[in-house]
Amino acid sequence: MATPTRALRPAKPAPRMDAAAFQQAFERIVANASLVIKGKESALRLVLTAMIADGHCLLEDMPGTGKTMMARALSTSIDAVSNRIQCTPDLLPSDVTGAPVLDTRTATFSFRQGPVFANVLLVDEINRATPKTQSALLEAMQERNVTLDGTTHKLPTPFLILATQNPVEQAGTFPLPEAQLDRFLIKLSVGYPDREAEGQLLDANSSTEAITRLGGVSSTAEVVAMQEFCQDVELPEPVKMYIVDVCQATRTDPSLLMGASSRASIALVKASRVRAASQGRDVVLPDDVRALLSAVIEHRLILTPDAQLRDETVKAVLDRILTRIPVPLGVGESTGSSLRKVT
Repeated sequence: MATPTRALRPAKPAPRMDAAAFQQAFERIVANASLVIKGKESALRLVLTAMIADGHCLLEDMPGTGKTMMARALSTSIDAVSNRIQCTPDLLPSDVTGAPVLDTRTATFSFRQGPVFANVLLVDEINRATPKTQSALLEAMQERNVTLDGTTHKLPTPFLILATQNPVEQAGTFPLPEAQLDRFLIKLSVGYPDREAEGQLLDANSSTEAITRLGGVSSTAEVVAMQEFCQDVELPEPVKMYIVDVCQATRTDPSLLMGASSRASIALVKASRVRAASQGRDVVLPDDVRALLSAVIEHRLILTPDAQLRDETVKAVLDRILTRIPVPLGVGESTGSSLRKVT
């Protein structure tokens, strides 16, 4: 079932952006969404990172941990148009993309947009939709287009698909294939709040839902400007090759049946640039890459049957790979400084 909120508005010109303005805008959005999502600032940062990196996010966690609320808080904070799809086995591709509709007055067909035409699309319990419906999201996720009857319809900018799935109640579900998992820039788990955060959550929702009182503190135009700024964030050659070395190592590790794809390395570059900018820098450091490896890479890796029998985990394999690859040091220091490597 699709639940639209409001019609898309024409995009306004994006304001100018620099590193300081980027950091200020990023922190402002996170702080505002944190008024609703208590104790999960790191998860909010990752979801916002996915949006600014022009990617998509998959949230996998238990029911009631705030996955849907996180999407609403983020879209409200940037004054974005958001739609929601509740996936069920009888959901059709046209329920996602839209379909031609006959106008009886003119006897002609016109295209009626589906819920995918939004800035933030929440796809709830995506693994409950059939593979045919899941595939309807592939072109939208990768190409930012919807093609019907030979006509291509461009999706708005920014565009984020925030999909959720539960690790329980797997009966009657359709697990996402590896090809579709690879299209999510980030996969993460929200987790339960700690004792203090849950107390704050009860206070915030004591009378009415906190989300109903949340206002916008940014705009889609500002998010577009942030996206454009990140394209110019410097990626030093040693950091670039560090990303290459990590991804190459996952493809040859004996415990991994499938390693990180080239799309994974590109996603890691995009996300690292956003993280660097969110800290007021215009150059990517190795720390940015290492901080994002788990969220960007782990869901793209598949263990061999033997590794599964040994009770190995993808995280343990990735940690082992990282200990073997030298980390470039001296990146981001003054021009002309030497670059050293340590193991």
